[in-house]
Amino acid sequence: MSTGGLLVERAGSKLMIDAGYGELSEDTAMSAVNCGEFLTVLSALGVNPGDIGTLAFTHLHADHTGWAFSRTEDGYLSKTFPAARYVLSDLEWRPFLNGERPMGAPPHHTLVEPLAWVITLVQDGEEIAPGVVAVVTPGHSAGHTSYVVMTDAGKRLIAFGDIFHTPVQITHPEWSSIPDVNSDGALQARAHIVDELTQPNTFGFGIHFGDQPFGRVTRRPDGKPQWVPTRSTELLPAPRP
Repeated sequence: MSTGGLLVERAGSKLMIDAGYGELSEDTAMSAVNCGEFLTVLSALGVNPGDIGTLAFTHLHADHTGWAFSRTEDGYLSKTFPAARYVLSDLEWRPFLNGERPMGAPPHHTLVEPLAWVITLVQDGEEIAPGVVAVVTPGHSAGHTSYVVMTDAGKRLIAFGDIFHTPVQITHPEWSSIPDVNSDGALQARAHIVDELTQPNTFGFGIHFGDQPFGRVTRRPDGKPQWVPTRSTELLPAPRP
């Protein structure tokens, strides 16, 4: 299962959706984690952290926020992407304002405290960057948000975050994920996004879909939806084995 982010370059601006796991290599109760090449990959693509104009979070779980802040030489946390607006749905932020720490969230002092000073809260349907609209899809988390990227040619790319963790959930939406805070909400979100993904000229981005992150959703002969990977160009090899 991969993690990382989606770089969107459009209309002269650069948008990053999600910020990976951070620099971490350890075995946890749920998985073996081997991450840390996020900024190295960006550099190899010719992108500096200061080039990012917007960092949009699908939700505030540790594997989507790891590179939001970095330690300075004097030990303070500062924005990894200094010129970027940090965007999050208002609904996702509310539990943290109430002092809650939802399952999957990173430690309060490494994310919530610094984020409180810089966050821009958005609502469902709000445009967060040229041609990019937030679609609040709660269920996996309180205010989980998908982002729809629209092109001048009329095509759409939906970055759906953790609504689906694996392509098989598109065919079997009833197969839930442990961190889902609201199972019924997650089912509704999956049904909504599948319906959107089956529309003409619409593609999806699955951040945890490993070597098939881009694809389309079609209907099988029995009517169930399925993920069909879209052939794409691999610019770099996988950063770690």
